[in-house]
Amino acid sequence: MKRLLTFALGFSPLLACAAATAVFEIGPKNTSQLPRGKEADGIIGDFVLRNDFVEALVSGDQPMRRADMSTFYGDAGITPGCLYDLTLRGAHNDQLTIFSPGNQRGDVSYVRIGDSSGEGALAQAVVETVVSAAANGGLYKRHQYILNDSMRGLLVRTTYRNESNETASGSVEDFLKPASTNSVFLGVRWFNAVDPADKCGYALGWLEGQGAPGSKLITPPTQVTLAPGQSTNFTRYLTVGKSPGEAVGEVFSWSHLGQTSLLSGTVRSGARGVATAEITLRSGKAFVPVYPDAQGNFALHLPAGSYSADIVDRGRAPLTRTLEVDGKNPAPLTAEMQAPSAIAFEIKDEAGKGIPCKAQFIGLAGTPAPKLGPQTRAHGCVDQWHSERGDFTVPLDPGMYKVIVTRGIEYGHWEQTLRVTPGEVTMARATLKRLVDTRGWVSADFHNHSTPSGDNHCGTDDRIINLAAEHIEFAPTTEHNRIYDWWPHIRRLGLTNELSTVVGLELTGSGAGSHFNSFPFRPTPFVQNNGAPTHQTDPRLNAINLRTWDDAPADRWIQINHPDMVEKFTDRDGDGRFDGGFAGLEGLIDGVETQNYGASAILDPVPFRIGRGRDGREELSYSREFIWLQMLNRGHRYWGVAVCDAHSVYGNGVGGWRMYIPSSTDAPAQIRWQEMSRNAKAGRTVLTTGPFLEVRAEDGTIAGGQTRANGAITLHVRVQCTDWVDIDRVQVLVNGRAVPSLNFTRQSHPEDFAAGVVKFDRDIAVPLTADAHLIVVAYGGGSDLSKGYGTSSQSTIRPCAYHNPIFVDADGNGFKPNGDTLGWDLPVKKISVAEGRRLLELHKSRTAPTPENPTPKNP
Repeated sequence: MKRLLTFALGFSPLLACAAATAVFEIGPKNTSQLPRGKEADGIIGDFVLRNDFVEALVSGDQPMRRADMSTFYGDAGITPGCLYDLTLRGAHNDQLTIFSPGNQRGDVSYVRIGDSSGEGALAQAVVETVVSAAANGGLYKRHQYILNDSMRGLLVRTTYRNESNETASGSVEDFLKPASTNSVFLGVRWFNAVDPADKCGYALGWLEGQGAPGSKLITPPTQVTLAPGQSTNFTRYLTVGKSPGEAVGEVFSWSHLGQTSLLSGTVRSGARGVATAEITLRSGKAFVPVYPDAQGNFALHLPAGSYSADIVDRGRAPLTRTLEVDGKNPAPLTAEMQAPSAIAFEIKDEAGKGIPCKAQFIGLAGTPAPKLGPQTRAHGCVDQWHSERGDFTVPLDPGMYKVIVTRGIEYGHWEQTLRVTPGEVTMARATLKRLVDTRGWVSADFHNHSTPSGDNHCGTDDRIINLAAEHIEFAPTTEHNRIYDWWPHIRRLGLTNELSTVVGLELTGSGAGSHFNSFPFRPTPFVQNNGAPTHQTDPRLNAINLRTWDDAPADRWIQINHPDMVEKFTDRDGDGRFDGGFAGLEGLIDGVETQNYGASAILDPVPFRIGRGRDGREELSYSREFIWLQMLNRGHRYWGVAVCDAHSVYGNGVGGWRMYIPSSTDAPAQIRWQEMSRNAKAGRTVLTTGPFLEVRAEDGTIAGGQTRANGAITLHVRVQCTDWVDIDRVQVLVNGRAVPSLNFTRQSHPEDFAAGVVKFDRDIAVPLTADAHLIVVAYGGGSDLSKGYGTSSQSTIRPCAYHNPIFVDADGNGFKPNGDTLGWDLPVKKISVAEGRRLLELHKSRTAPTPENPTPKNP
């Protein structure tokens, strides 16, 4: 891969082609000139084009250059020479991950500032990407990104030339991400921001010829065939606006030069503009969304034709307008909307301070469930609203609603049925009491994501609000393959007293190399991935690399995420025979995710289960918890970790699982990552979906510790739950086995269970004749989490909590693992569904109670 060397003239980094239009390379001293926004990805070595209206960034020809982890996976998925950012000048609102002309990817010959001297006024600034024929099997490719003073976007011109002796053919379709909401309006394809509230849209029009003003729109080709020596070129106009409709209008003003009308107007209610309204502009079956600005104003260019406009704003009666546009004269459109109906919240703690929280809305008496927005947004996701302060207003259509307000698993909930009346704001004031006493412990989640990870488009601010609303107090920053820092977002949101973080990452790749979360790290700004290490195919290399990277602090935490326990520890090559996995890996890590978002199987005495995959077919899946218990019995000492691995706010959001870690402070602003990591590395953690479980040996030993016993040990077990969580079982696991005499249920031991916050509080004597590790599990088999999560998928998870093992030395000779594989061979790959079903049935028959043996043990 070539590295382009450029020289700045004088003291200016700009190669300005006109007063308003400029193109320049980013160096160490002008990074402040990079476009900004939710999806901005500029680094040193990239190229910026800008005029008075827009600013754009083209990625430079640099090693491993890519917009994010998942635009294109694999070694060939690099994308130098592609458009990474496009936003209105000064708006700091880039919503584009990548525009890849002709699906450009892989190595290029060079990216450089191009020569615009032969273009006249059409091109006053050019960046060009070239893939030489010699490097591309005889096919020459050039992509030019062109800007002049008047453009509200970029002309992107692609040239193909077949320099081989054979006919060349292939796809020329462009790739644009994100493209979750897009359609075609009168020959122009538009793309909406993932969150419409970000008020940004893009439009792409293919033009005839060189794309000069007035060039006609054409149907985008999908394939091209070139004979030897033949060449062709294509031109598109990619525009940006405050809405998809505005961006589409800019394409029309270029392609229909002098033949468009300016549709403009205001959406207002009384004297105020309605900034939250959405106008759906229609022409036949085609449509495009238009968003008013903060004052309710909007404007876009349209060719002659008949149009209709549907104007909606949640909580107000919708409007429809029809209009005729002649393509010459201005077309005014003004809409007067009624006053909104809404619920205004004031949610406080017992000290009278507003607190982060979550509100759910359930339609009653025929009122439809509200649709408040995309799953990735905190301020309105499906039927929920996550707030960072507790004072917020949610517009709702008139009707009857059940409203539930929660703040994680330590606070009580508020539930009320409210009627929303047209044109009126209903007040909802509530105090949430902190019911569960967790003093000396903090709530943590070591694995979550936002849009810098690349595999999701959840805004980082939305993730932070989600964490605070669910009352997570410590959350390391763990974006995929990018060293990132959530602290600036936490400070900007005013949440420093609610949430603490530390710079980290998730090292991610395919194959056996696994995904690893680790912290802390120091970012190197404005280089690829902020200087993150690269993923290797051997997980041991990844663990070693993470352990020794940068200044390698002694307290650095390393965990394997959602591990394939069989591959890692029993059958490395997947041939169906035990080989010990990746030898030595167990000594290179601190923890493994035994719980990642889904339901727990910690009490299931089997290493796998049979269910249905995404394709509906039966498949066999392994139990991480069971195999972890087997590995503990073989002497492995990495700790169980519980996370949500959130990629959205609703659905795969925060809150289903978390950990409690001992802390010398209960104030999130004073949490030190070093203490969190040291306690986690010592196994002093409790994993939970809701119950707060405390377990101590009689000498004070807690999870992760080792103690001495002679014949028996007494554990004090205490379980607290908030008013929407319950348990009905407490089970002690001895060396991974659920001992029947140490099983306490609300039915068998009603005197040990209570109805208040403290559900269970008693000493349990555990008889021991040999060394053992002990785990206490608190479980709610007869309940779920639906009160706290509503229609979101965490609702189906059972209340469950367990801690990392307490090790008991029964003979005074130090703890020795017993090697028990819990009645099963260590699992390997290649177990078919049929064979798995046979083994499960055999196990069931061997452990089923009989008159002669009413309480059989797991063999």
